[in-house]
Amino acid sequence: MHDKSTVQHIRESVEHWQTTDVQRAASRLSERRDPFTTISGAAVERLYTPADLADLDYDRDLGLPGRYPFTRGVHPTGYRGRLWTMRMFSGFGTAEETNARFKYLLAQGQTGLSVAFDMPTLYGYDSDAAEALGEFGKCGVAISSLADMEALLDGLPLDQVTTSMTINGPAAIIWAMYIAAAERRGIPRAALGGTIQNDILKEFIAQKEFLFPPAPSMRLVTDTIEFGSRELPKWNTISISGYHIREAGATAGQELAFTLADGFAYVEAALARGLAMDDFAPRLSFFFNVHNEFFEEVAKFRAARRIWARALREKYGAKDPRSWMLRTHAQTSGVSLTAQQPEVNVVRVALQALAAVLGGTQSLHTNSMDEALALPSEKAATIALRTQQVIAEESGVASTLDPLGGSFYVEALTDRLEAEANDYFRKINALGGMLRAIETGFPQREIAEAAFRYQQEIDTQQRTVVGVNDYVADEPLTIPLLQMDPEGYERQLARLRRVRAGRDNAAVTASLARLTDAARDGKTNLMHPILEAVNAYATLGEITGVFRQVFGEYQEPVFF
Repeated sequence: MHDKSTVQHIRESVEHWQTTDVQRAASRLSERRDPFTTISGAAVERLYTPADLADLDYDRDLGLPGRYPFTRGVHPTGYRGRLWTMRMFSGFGTAEETNARFKYLLAQGQTGLSVAFDMPTLYGYDSDAAEALGEFGKCGVAISSLADMEALLDGLPLDQVTTSMTINGPAAIIWAMYIAAAERRGIPRAALGGTIQNDILKEFIAQKEFLFPPAPSMRLVTDTIEFGSRELPKWNTISISGYHIREAGATAGQELAFTLADGFAYVEAALARGLAMDDFAPRLSFFFNVHNEFFEEVAKFRAARRIWARALREKYGAKDPRSWMLRTHAQTSGVSLTAQQPEVNVVRVALQALAAVLGGTQSLHTNSMDEALALPSEKAATIALRTQQVIAEESGVASTLDPLGGSFYVEALTDRLEAEANDYFRKINALGGMLRAIETGFPQREIAEAAFRYQQEIDTQQRTVVGVNDYVADEPLTIPLLQMDPEGYERQLARLRRVRAGRDNAAVTASLARLTDAARDGKTNLMHPILEAVNAYATLGEITGVFRQVFGEYQEPVFF
């Protein structure tokens, strides 16, 4: 963007400034710490100038919003045309309790639904399974059968709002329950919009809620991509998730690299299935974390769009510009929240949400101030939603597109993150691809080392966490915490008993037998027999039991 003589002049000016003005100032007042680094461990220079962007080409690297390479956003009108979807992640206890929370949040101005499931559901167990004991409804809503899904969605305008469901190992089954529940209300599957997370690779990397070995797990994901591209044109059949990778301790660069590498692996699996790139790629979506390092987070979103666009067009040969667009949901960082002085979390969340908006997210969840202590109370969830509404309606940041674009610092960070991701891609390719890298433990070790470094910095007070290792206050907890219905578990078990007693058990047995045959043949798209079993009211545990029998259960090897 600048000629060589201008860049050289700036470099010389900066060097002179460093040896004169800066040295004189430092002799009077030393700088606060040395070195200055981001929470990812990257050095932060004292000043950024055009000399840091000497190789930047505006058309090649930035362009205009809505145009390749989409660094400045995927839509030409940005938030002036439409605000991001305010999608508060919710779920606890019974389906009825979560349904009431959804209706409350919609009445408060939420514009999309997002379902959190409890631990037994995430692991494919019914609420009355021995493995589920003591975990009912604690980290999300319990869904054991189509009857639970019908209660969860009762009265919700499924043809008017989009729904995101955060589930992975049993994602195909839970999605089938959602489709079946909507169709029983007369809403055709083609009219349904939303996202199923369905990102099994990041489970092996970070969250560890895997059920089956990698190969059959990838088959299930590819089945959903194929089924969705043909029958649910408004549905994102996978949300490729960096969120949990970051929560496990990854740096911003690692989150970016491993998430996009997972995305490339899904693209390659779909292509190997014989799917046409531009039939499925426009419905791939992403999900990123938003941590505390404000400018680095803004840059991460911009780098992600540019990397994805270049890879889909230049490496994979996508022709439709919609395939090049990285569309993403974002969530503020749960791991950054503190149990100490929880009200301070409101400030953290506001800054993180602002970074996501300035980075150009299409959808956003803001964490509640009490989430380091319990599931969100109604008051805390409302404040978290109001945080987004204040940013949208009062701050002015939604009035112009990519307002930090052109910042010397942000552009330099964007370039650095892209370069770091590309370096990881080379290492992953050398190992034989992302699936092989996961099997050898490469991303797991990289994340563990980054997490260890960051925790060391906190423990030695090299890095301040307000209220934890500095500015500590010994005061009692004053915020209200969520109280779940104490009778909810018994009501859940009663419904499950009614389902088993009232269904056509011969039809259930037959549907599970057909599902077993389809799983064994290795060729049938499993979504159709799953839907048959779901509509017969086979339970989640019964269906995953078929897959456990056919595919086996994955036991992660020790990498450390």
